Amino acid sequence: MIIKSADFVKSATRPANYPPGDFKEVAFAGRSNVGKSSLINVLVNRRGLVRTSSTPGRTQLLNFFDINGEFYLVDLPGYGFAKVPLAVKKQWGPMVRTYLEGRENLRALLLLFDIRRVPQQEEIQLLDWLEELQVPTIPIITKVDKITRSRRERQILPILEATGLPRDAFTLFSALTREGRDEIWERIDAALDDDAQPVFVDEDD
Repeated sequence: MIIKSADFVKSATRPANYPPGDFKEVAFAGRSNVGKSSLINVLVNRRGLVRTSSTPGRTQLLNFFDINGEFYLVDLPGYGFAKVPLAVKKQWGPMVRTYLEGRENLRALLLLFDIRRVPQQEEIQLLDWLEELQVPTIPIITKVDKITRSRRERQILPILEATGLPRDAFTLFSALTREGRDEIWERIDAALDDDAQPVFVDEDD
């Protein structure tokens, strides 16, 4: 993917505020501090396109970004951080569920997991929603530079067990080394291709 332009379009909390659904969309979701902003910035080669923060939980809106005037990347609000006010936590589920249910131009969702953390209730709930709504899922394991290569598979195993997803469904990513960037773009390109098969489907269903 050659990035010619990457521009912030708008933030929204409900369908009436979304941009027109003229472009295909690929969304990003994950726990607060999982590295969503860093991943998007690396993908589009723009250090400051998505604001990163040392305070997890700052992204509390759906943020839409125009890529090459051809499709949108959508940064969904982070979840699961204790210092976010309770009222904001309660908004996360309905806001994200409404987007997933009603956004017909959504082609895939990248679901991020921190290699150092075991997935919790929110990740599993979101996976269930994606399966129910038949939204193709691209699972990403972030911050792999924080773990030595010899320990990677040991750290990944609890993520596989918690999610029930196969090992080859995941792409490993590091914002520091940019490992995984090309593979992620390949998966996004496949999702944007109307003739492509779903990026990930549960073969047990």
